[in-house]
Amino acid sequence: MLNKQLAKGMCIIFCMCFLNIHILHAQEGPVADTLHLSIKDAEKTFLEKNLSLLAQHYNIQSSQALVEQARKWDNPILNTDQNIYANNHFFQHGTDANGNPQGEVYAQVQQLIKTAGKRGKQINLAKTNVNIAEWQFKETLRNLRASLFKDFYTIAQLQGVADLNKQNMGQLSKLLTGMGAQLQAGNIARKEYLRVEALQVSLQQDMVENAKDLSDAEAELKTMLQVTGDIYIKPIVAEKEDAQLPDLTFMQLLDSAKRYNTDYQSQVYQLQYQKQNYSLQRALSVPDITFGPEFDQAANYAPNYVGLTISLPLPLWDRNQGNIKSSRFQMKQEETNMQQVDQKLQNDVMNVYQKLLLTAKLSSEQNNTFYKDYYQLYDNILKSYDQRQISLLEFLDYFNDYEDIRQKQLQQTLNLRLAKEDLNDMVGVDVVN
Repeated sequence: MLNKQLAKGMCIIFCMCFLNIHILHAQEGPVADTLHLSIKDAEKTFLEKNLSLLAQHYNIQSSQALVEQARKWDNPILNTDQNIYANNHFFQHGTDANGNPQGEVYAQVQQLIKTAGKRGKQINLAKTNVNIAEWQFKETLRNLRASLFKDFYTIAQLQGVADLNKQNMGQLSKLLTGMGAQLQAGNIARKEYLRVEALQVSLQQDMVENAKDLSDAEAELKTMLQVTGDIYIKPIVAEKEDAQLPDLTFMQLLDSAKRYNTDYQSQVYQLQYQKQNYSLQRALSVPDITFGPEFDQAANYAPNYVGLTISLPLPLWDRNQGNIKSSRFQMKQEETNMQQVDQKLQNDVMNVYQKLLLTAKLSSEQNNTFYKDYYQLYDNILKSYDQRQISLLEFLDYFNDYEDIRQKQLQQTLNLRLAKEDLNDMVGVDVVN
């Protein structure tokens, strides 16, 4: 009976190890298709190939074209009047017997002259639109770049967890092999063997879930980098993240954010746009002038009449009052939005700065020393259990604690990297590396 149970256990171990090998192979991917990337390489590829950035760049070019259009003068207007039929004659032109011209020939050229600086105001409005488009592009870049960094460092963290699981699985497999021989010899109880085997099953499930998360993160990163096919991305990152931060005050960070934060600068130009639009709407209440020369043959008091025409609308009822009032309220609205964005920026900068300080504190040299000492203790625990110097329960406690501590260290490294990028993202420039 004991031999049957042992054979069944060894069969389960063989199947688990076989499945483990295939999952690890799927996580690591073929060596020939592995793409090694540093964060600089990933960012460079992202800037060169991302289609969302390309589409947003076209919006800037479109706005720049409207500036050129705003600079153009209105085209002159040609009016003409030629007689077709008169006095039983078609197209009667020329002179009569006395030498007087006959048949009307009328021509007029008119040019619109915009008053009150409307043309300059429209140019400024178009230029502000370009600035808004440029900051919208930067905002798109900022959001995509944040996703790029998050996916890149998350992949590095998940691959670290995969390596940890692989290491633990190897140790458990080796341990179970030895325990199988001890079980067959009758030196250990069946329940001890099953406890370790259950730990292996639980670890196997963790490996599958980690592989799924890794696949999701890689899919997002590949999309941003325009990478297709069965490619395994291997981030090139340091094992530890430097927790030493530059000596920057909150006011320095806030000043930088007001110059480079995309949300803040977009709102600055939105307010500027509404102020310029209000100025333009007031200018539109001033009538424009249309003038130009005219020539009239044989239809005026003189045979060949040359005159000057001037026209302008009389602002008796429509003085653009509604548009002026509407633009004034829109300007007030953007002024209120500007106050809200300013307050939000101060709170957001303080928030990400405080988070970075707290995260960096957890990554201090003291904690690094603790991790190093704990890993050395874990190695000793493995040897002690192998030599039967500690019980199975003690070993299982240390094994689970080691896995938890190691994963927390990997997560802490990821948290520190993301906290740095959150601050850089909020400020708008790289203030921490």
